[in-house]
Amino acid sequence: MNFVELILTVCTLAQPAACDERKLVLESTTGSTSNCVMQAMPYIAQWCGEHPQLTVTKWRCARPGAEGDKI
Repeated sequence: MNFVELILTVCTLAQPAACDERKLVLESTTGSTSNCVMQAMPYIAQWCGEHPQLTVTKWRCARPGAEGDKI
């Protein structure tokens, strides 16, 4: 099994300028970042539901340990 990282840029609702990155590791049959891009939305929605005090402003997919290209 291969893995890819879904990298979220998140900001607090109370202070929108206070942003940080969160990394979610996803299993992938191919390890392809293209597949990650196509399958990311349900994971982002679940993460947002679990963290209502934060908002996702950007996201991208990358191989584990790599920075990844911004979407």
